[in-house]
Amino acid sequence: MVVPYKHTAELSDLSDEETLEVMVLLKKMQAALKKTSNPDGFNIGSNLGKVAGAGIDQHVHFHIVPRWNGDTNFMPVLGDTKLISEDMRDTLLKIRKALL
Repeated sequence: MVVPYKHTAELSDLSDEETLEVMVLLKKMQAALKKTSNPDGFNIGSNLGKVAGAGIDQHVHFHIVPRWNGDTNFMPVLGDTKLISEDMRDTLLKIRKALL
């Protein structure tokens, strides 16, 4: 998840500089996840507002979801994942190493 420092529910409230910072970080995190997880693709997006499915509707944020051929569809991945195939600490260490 990528979250701007500015606490706002509105994407339009971000300055051009803040928007650019978010996009640069999304690119960097996608590259790190690609390097560490070798997915076949990605879903990258944001749910703006509670009606759109935002769990944290007071703060704009972006999800980066690695995808593999044959995995489940997008919404259950974000909403109610049933399986973690790798310990989160191992994933964190791999991503930190990829970001260096």
